[in-house]
Amino acid sequence: MKIIIIGAGKIGRALVEGLSKEDHDVSVIDTNKEVIEELVNTCDVFGICGNGALYSVQEDAGAGEADLVIATTGADEINMMICLLARKLGASHTIARVRDPRYEKQLRFMRDDLGLSMSINPEKATAHEIARVLRFPTALKREAFAKGRVELIEYLIAKGSPLSDVKLSDLSSNIKAKVLICAVEREGKVAIPTGDFVLREGDTVYITSSTAELRKFFGHLGVLRAGVDSVMIAGGSNICYYLANELTETGIDFTIIDKDMARCKHLSEHFPGALVIKGDATEVELLNEEGITRTDGFVALTDIDEANIMISMYAIKMGVGKVVAKINRQSFADLVSRTAMTDTIISPSQVTAEQIIRYVRSMNTSPENGIVTLHRLVGGKVEAVEFNATAESGVTGITLSDLPTRDDTLIAVIVKNGNFIIPGGGDVIEEGDSVVVVTTDTALTSLSQIVRKGGVKK
Repeated sequence: MKIIIIGAGKIGRALVEGLSKEDHDVSVIDTNKEVIEELVNTCDVFGICGNGALYSVQEDAGAGEADLVIATTGADEINMMICLLARKLGASHTIARVRDPRYEKQLRFMRDDLGLSMSINPEKATAHEIARVLRFPTALKREAFAKGRVELIEYLIAKGSPLSDVKLSDLSSNIKAKVLICAVEREGKVAIPTGDFVLREGDTVYITSSTAELRKFFGHLGVLRAGVDSVMIAGGSNICYYLANELTETGIDFTIIDKDMARCKHLSEHFPGALVIKGDATEVELLNEEGITRTDGFVALTDIDEANIMISMYAIKMGVGKVVAKINRQSFADLVSRTAMTDTIISPSQVTAEQIIRYVRSMNTSPENGIVTLHRLVGGKVEAVEFNATAESGVTGITLSDLPTRDDTLIAVIVKNGNFIIPGGGDVIEEGDSVVVVTTDTALTSLSQIVRKGGVKK
């Protein structure tokens, strides 16, 4: 596909890096010459230094022949203009990053006029991810498949965990719950494990099942934590605004701390039931005064990664049950993950890039046999992909023991008539099933691609 990305900020860069790896013809436009040169040299893409909102610049980039134009500049209005111009020039699809909550209703009203295939709000998407984790605090990360019937949980095996030194083939006999460990990260390396794999302290594991079975599983381990009842939020950003909306809907009490008086006033007017405090959330004395030791959850959303890391570490030290930190820089995120400085790390640029890449991947397949849901794991090294099974996929009507799947691929879950199955060798994928596949192939576009070269055994 020919894809043009206009705006090479955090989200634009994440998209360039992700989409260029999938063999798309990617062009990137930005006014910063140094950024363009860096991306051209590191990602093998075509770069143009210029204003992507101008007709002449888009024309030079070939927007009229583009399959997709993605606008991720720092201004919502510019992004909408870019998409309108791209469609006028003949681009097949457009995606705009739009952050301002005030534009949300207008976008739904004017979507066809603007020619938008999709709009995405990074802050709203990030807030939703945070809210999901707060409702299941045991998880580092939580993803959903099959309309919420199946979940995939990221979990760190801590010192003294009952999972340490357990062989996966013995897991079901030791812990009576229908779960599957479908990926393991150990010392920076990723494995799609077999039954002979032995878990170790410090492993980050990815576990899939229904919510009920996952609760049973973590209950047997003795590490199940109830959802939070109160949350302290450091930083009154747009993410905070959207998160506060979700917490209000679920009845969770929250306190917001921000240094900006105007922002505090705005938030207190929108959330009269919340405690909004003007102050510096990096000051330990303030956190103590406002009861950090009495809160169930802590979310660090300031504009500075280093500050979010530091106050998250303090929250953990003070015994807060669930701690989430917004971290934009990937190098910081990797460091925090390796050293377990905080419970959960979330990056708005990665959340946004994942949703757009999912959309792009689905454009390459038919709706009947295409990608339903896609989640990227382990920093994008692994993907969990949900497909609809059709007769054309070449995997239906065959027992899994006779289906030669690739070594880098695991069939994690099959959903039949709304019921989930952790599959065994005797199970069969049937037309109409939802199938969740976990793979290190980060360019999977159809269910048929999970079959090893040479095809099905006769």
